[in-house]
Amino acid sequence: MNEGKHPADRLADAVRTILKELGEDPSREGLQRTPHRAAQAFRFLTRGYAQDPRQIIESAIFASESRDMIIVKDIEIYSLCEHHLLPFYGRCHIGYVPDGRVVGVSKLARLADAYARRLQQQERLTHQIAAALMDALQPIGVGVVIEARHLCMMMRGVEKQNSAMVTSAMLGHFRSSMATRSEFLQLIGRPSPS
Repeated sequence: MNEGKHPADRLADAVRTILKELGEDPSREGLQRTPHRAAQAFRFLTRGYAQDPRQIIESAIFASESRDMIIVKDIEIYSLCEHHLLPFYGRCHIGYVPDGRVVGVSKLARLADAYARRLQQQERLTHQIAAALMDALQPIGVGVVIEARHLCMMMRGVEKQNSAMVTSAMLGHFRSSMATRSEFLQLIGRPSPS
């Protein structure tokens, strides 16, 4: 019955079913267009599935003699928790030390979005960004830190509105060199470990 329908219509039907299961009447005036609006919103919020992170990076790699740390900090990220389908949002900080190649600065934000705009765990998201950059550029090292607030923890469950989760992925020299890691953490405004 649903197989011949367009994917957007199937998603709208699923939302309509959820509304009914919640005890709502999807035909009432305020909800008549909700299934379609919600389907469009879910498609937008998960548009990362249609993006190839490697292609994003490879479209803007340039030769460079620089071996100094490059950081883009405070990249806003929005994602959906894969456990509850509730949003989490925050800031992503990406740093790397190049080894002959750099990537266009806007591509770092696009890379973060390509992975964030999927159903995610923050821990995996952090590692995916770092691993993709390490794989594409082969730099001396990569560091990624994400600080995020999770509505699944703020609106339900323990209901802790002021909590934030911090995750990090340190690869290459960022993992093996305390000096490199400390410089990165200091520059993004995070305390470095003793």
